[in-house]
Amino acid sequence: MPAPRPDTDDYRRLFLADVPMMDMRAPVEFARGAFPNATNLPLMTDHERETVGITYKQEGQDAAIRMGHSLVCGAVKEARVAAWKAFAEAHPEGYLYCFRGGLRSQISQQWLREAGVEYPRVRGGYKAMRRFLIDETDRLAATEDFVVIAGRTGTGKTDLLNMIPKSLDLEGLANHRGSSFGRRPGDQPEPIDFENALAVRLLKICDAHRGPVFLEDENIRIGQLALPLPIATRIGDWPMVIVEEPLEDRIEVIHRDYVTGLLAEHETAFGADGFESFAGFLTDALARVRKRLGGVGYAEISALLQGALARHRDTGDTSAHRDWIHALLSRYYDPMYDYQLGRKTQPVLMTGSRADVLAWAADRAGH
Repeated sequence: MPAPRPDTDDYRRLFLADVPMMDMRAPVEFARGAFPNATNLPLMTDHERETVGITYKQEGQDAAIRMGHSLVCGAVKEARVAAWKAFAEAHPEGYLYCFRGGLRSQISQQWLREAGVEYPRVRGGYKAMRRFLIDETDRLAATEDFVVIAGRTGTGKTDLLNMIPKSLDLEGLANHRGSSFGRRPGDQPEPIDFENALAVRLLKICDAHRGPVFLEDENIRIGQLALPLPIATRIGDWPMVIVEEPLEDRIEVIHRDYVTGLLAEHETAFGADGFESFAGFLTDALARVRKRLGGVGYAEISALLQGALARHRDTGDTSAHRDWIHALLSRYYDPMYDYQLGRKTQPVLMTGSRADVLAWAADRAGH
């Protein structure tokens, strides 16, 4: 019989290798922040944890342990141990952890051992792993070379990022396209989940690839989420490359992303109500930029949008959407981008098409 695997504090390997981990914390703790490769199989429910916590404050640790054992016993204990055992058997290379890698992890290990399963824990638990990711984000933001991809709306910056191996898709991680029209079906992740996923992605690409890290030009907030401070405080200083594409090509990219693509997302999320959800989203998004468009501009573009939606709904023809996209680019997004670009002070390394930038990025990765 092989010797039991030892406990670990090799957090780097856990994240680089996507090692499956069993999170023994209560559901409320997991919901506030977790790791991409973790599954919540708690030792205690939220109510049980609260009861044990109150006992600890009033009567001390020994009484709290007794209370925990009285709450999690019999069939309840058997069901939880069975779930842990199933996870351990499905993921023999995995680990378990609690908040600090202490009592809850040790109890879970002991109960698994009594069920015939030796399963190692992560020393330091969630708190130590979270600290590791925060520190790694800070270190990599300070020591790696970064290049910011800028360009007018519709130049396909996200498409470009997805073709560059050493890239950080902040909008993808945030589940938001970063504009008034950027909200997507489904919630954005919790702030800590976003930071953890970003840190793991950054750790992986810097371990696997040479050259600079490419990321899109962003505000310090993407929807409701704030960029981690090590990135937010530097993104305005890192050098840029600027993507330029013809207006008609940009219209096609936006038509793909915000018409056919977005409708498909709404239909997946809302089924038969998908089109109405999609139409309502576009209508509300346009209303959010009403002041910037002015009364006349807003009325004209709104009429184009509603006409396109009616035609789309009645016939399935999406071509009329290009009219309001063209108007919105020329009256709102392009002037806004030109203004913001004029205020930037970071150096511009090169300007060109997506193909030009991709070739330039590949060359930098080879150095």
